[in-house]
Amino acid sequence: MARHRGLSPEDKALWSRVAKTATPMHPARKDLPPEVPHPRIKTPPAARITLPAALLRPEAVKAPPGKRFSLDLATSPREALAEAPLRMDHKKHQQMKRGKLSPEARIDLHGMTLNVAQPALISFLLRAHSDGCRLALVITGKGRAGGPDAPLPVRPGALRYNVPQWLHMAPLNAIVLQVTAAHQRHGGDGAYYVYLRR
Repeated sequence: MARHRGLSPEDKALWSRVAKTATPMHPARKDLPPEVPHPRIKTPPAARITLPAALLRPEAVKAPPGKRFSLDLATSPREALAEAPLRMDHKKHQQMKRGKLSPEARIDLHGMTLNVAQPALISFLLRAHSDGCRLALVITGKGRAGGPDAPLPVRPGALRYNVPQWLHMAPLNAIVLQVTAAHQRHGGDGAYYVYLRR
């Protein structure tokens, strides 16, 4: 289908005749000054992405036959939380990571949308903190992939990626001391331990 590039001379003539017959809505208002073009802002060139050597091998980049290729360069929540500074007792943190501490409160956010899950998480953790709980388990699930028929490449697990961000924002950042990915017995990559302040 060819794109329409502006009005033809006949269309312009017709439009000018119609415009002359129109009555202004605000006759007292003066004509607006002509629009001043905005200066172009130079954007910096895109940052160069360095891939691990394992991904640079041709066999690692090719998609299997009959399947779409997708590559997610964002760090997983587990990796991001592992790099976060330790703000609690080292011994307790090791026990928590190994699943030796049992959570005193838990919330399951499976099936909730982001708009429903965030207020539910905030009220749950504020209530758990006021009840004196130290360790809470937040279950997000691992998420489902968009599938081959999805219109856009969608990262699976919207809750799994957003919950750690919510825990580091107000009002929860005032009561959350440490966030760690849960041990396999408590949900693994689909759950988080949230250690609360006293």
